[in-house]
Amino acid sequence: MAVTGIGLVTSAGIGVQASWQGVCAGISTARRDPNLAGLPVDISCTVPGFDPGKHVGRRSSLIHDRFVQLAVTAAREAVADAGLDPHTWDGARVGIVIGCGVGGVATGEAQLRTSLQNGPRAVSALLIPMLVPNMVAGHLGIELRATGPNLVTATACASGATAIGTAMQLLGDGSCDVVVAGGSEAAVTPLITTGFAQMGALSANTDDPAAASRPFDAGRDGFVIAEGSGILILERASDARARRAGIRATIAGFGASADAHHMTTPDPEGKGTRQALLTALARAGVAPDEVDHVNAHGTSTPLNDAAEGRMLRAVLGDRAAVTSTKGVVGHALGAAGAIEAAFTALALQTGTIPPTANLEALDPGIDLDVVAKEPRRRPIEVAVSNSFGFGGQNAVLVLTRA
Repeated sequence: MAVTGIGLVTSAGIGVQASWQGVCAGISTARRDPNLAGLPVDISCTVPGFDPGKHVGRRSSLIHDRFVQLAVTAAREAVADAGLDPHTWDGARVGIVIGCGVGGVATGEAQLRTSLQNGPRAVSALLIPMLVPNMVAGHLGIELRATGPNLVTATACASGATAIGTAMQLLGDGSCDVVVAGGSEAAVTPLITTGFAQMGALSANTDDPAAASRPFDAGRDGFVIAEGSGILILERASDARARRAGIRATIAGFGASADAHHMTTPDPEGKGTRQALLTALARAGVAPDEVDHVNAHGTSTPLNDAAEGRMLRAVLGDRAAVTSTKGVVGHALGAAGAIEAAFTALALQTGTIPPTANLEALDPGIDLDVVAKEPRRRPIEVAVSNSFGFGGQNAVLVLTRA
């Protein structure tokens, strides 16, 4: 399926150009977060300069949680990038599939405080519509006049990639002609951050936030929580060519699987992730030794990076140039897979692989060609984007150059 439009809102910047330049610079965006002050972990990667009134509309703060605001902003950019107009397209043939792992938790936490302080009658009547994850797709349907299939996928940190895979299926079976697919998350809140910290999933390197997210590094100790949205416009390649649309990349294969191992710990042998990768490669008609680049899940946690590294080495060998863009933009949970799919498409289009930020000493147990220090420029024909989530839910996308 052809990627004809991309929209991005990340901690590296608002818009595709700013986000891409940021990840290629290889400088972490992590910093102390005043909204997390006083917590054991008080660092995050949030979107700089985001103004709902400016980027979405003056009523947005009254009706949207931040995870919806980020998605609307990214979707508008993606639709414009694809050269499409919601005022003229056949909305019944346009689907919306968005990945989201958590939903409007900022609104939920704020309204709980209101209830405890001022009583239940002070709670907003819009609490539920602002809280539940499905509303991100619902609002995009309203925004874009899209009346086709409309749904949210929730496979934890694989949600965004699962959404893109689901969009491919809707296009493949003829249910839609265009699908707005991706992910959005804005869960950098005191409660959610504390929950991840209590699990030991977050980096405790709060004295040096910019060095905290260090995928594949021997000194890694956890991820930095982030927010963001990545939206892709998908069409059948024949339809895109017929309307002479620009094609940034092609999504050629999708594989999904379950570890069936543990609720939070990855299978150390990588059986589930290996299955997802091999399925995606087979559906794309690509041999493992044809993969040029991998945008790894690469969370910067000790267990995930080790398991993923072993799996990639076993399936792909050491030919592919591997990176984790989470070193720059942190881990945006349910949005991560979509953001990384967008970065993978841009890598194919530009022949540029962003570096893995903060990689100073590669873990000796990870025998891969991990790009570090500076971008690597090389022709890329085939790339893989990995996304793995709690619950052992895995999603892998194979992309090829247009």
